[in-house]
Amino acid sequence: MSRSRPPVDPQVRAVLEAARGSLSRRTLLGGGAAALAAGLAACAPPTPPTSTGGAAAPTLPTDVSSTEKIVRWANWTAYLDYDDKTKTYPTLEAFKKKYGINATYSEDIEDNDSYFNKIAPQLRADPPQDIDRDVFVFTDWMANRIVREQLVQPLELIRMPNASNLLDTLKDVSFDPGRTHSLTWQSGFAGIGYHKKKVGRELKSLDDLWADDLKGKIVVLSEFRDTLGLVMQRQGVDPSGQFTKAQFETALDEINKRISDGNIRRVKGNSYLEDLKSGNAIAGIVWSGDLFVLRSETEDDDWDFVIPESGGTLWSDNMMIPITSTHRRNAMTLMNYYYDPAVAAQVAAYVNYVCPVVGAQKEMEKLDKDLAESPLIFPSADWIKKNNIKVFRALSPTEDADYSAEWAKVVGN
Repeated sequence: MSRSRPPVDPQVRAVLEAARGSLSRRTLLGGGAAALAAGLAACAPPTPPTSTGGAAAPTLPTDVSSTEKIVRWANWTAYLDYDDKTKTYPTLEAFKKKYGINATYSEDIEDNDSYFNKIAPQLRADPPQDIDRDVFVFTDWMANRIVREQLVQPLELIRMPNASNLLDTLKDVSFDPGRTHSLTWQSGFAGIGYHKKKVGRELKSLDDLWADDLKGKIVVLSEFRDTLGLVMQRQGVDPSGQFTKAQFETALDEINKRISDGNIRRVKGNSYLEDLKSGNAIAGIVWSGDLFVLRSETEDDDWDFVIPESGGTLWSDNMMIPITSTHRRNAMTLMNYYYDPAVAAQVAAYVNYVCPVVGAQKEMEKLDKDLAESPLIFPSADWIKKNNIKVFRALSPTEDADYSAEWAKVVGN
């Protein structure tokens, strides 16, 4: 289905142009110009177990967007363009100016489980209780759970013309066919991040992380699909395939051993960045864009990100509107705004994650031609295949509960 994209609003472009000069720029790993749609098609999200049906549609709260010009957004750390000088988010400031909506932005999310467990009692209450947020962002596997439980509101796509700019490969994800309840925020990779000078050599594999001289200086992600996904690949297991419980537990044993032996300092969510900033850790299993934000914030070009020789994982995060929001149309206005290709390119230039918006690569060429050619923002199918990038398969509810419990025992959550 082909649609022509709407022109960039002149006011939005003007504000963004004014902000560009103050934003941090960072140099990425090399790579050629790429077709992102083809890349993601080669690594499409897995089909989750069939959702349970039959539940009545929830009653939506009265929307007061026309009288309360506010929208409250919960997101992850280092996940939106930020100006260190003004201490503001330039694209968000442009949104406020254009629409007259007071948008507040909170880095609430440490990882999927901890944030969802915090707000779930309010979302599941009868009646639901306000969580003071109008947009939140969750990874595919958690988005599947949230949509299945009807804890989010439907989108009025007719009021969101920019939503048609979503990459075709992401329009019909199995947990939300037709994207009636979610839009991709960003996608990204899990791999190895490290400080080249402090480590003193290149790190190319997971085995390199477990070197004796790095003991106690390694952090790994609390999202087991990323950490164990990489370990499974090192052990010759495809995390996107029908792996067994025994294979999962073998990967879990490896992390348990590395914690017991003192190789791993911490197992953390987004706050692992603080360990890297402080110098308490100098390498780890990390998310791709974070290392480039870290490089920019610390003005230290020695921070590097690589896909392990055995392969990396790919994930996507999704914007959704919680069932408790009374500012649904303001939230949809925000989501639609970030699907303007010029705005999406501005965000991608800062966060360095995989951009899901058609037209953003062309806009990126106006900002930074090197970034427009980066496979970490616009990956090709060949690059995905060459680097053995996999999406951790969707788990059944029983598997999800069992594996999450086993992981929690090992990492102490």
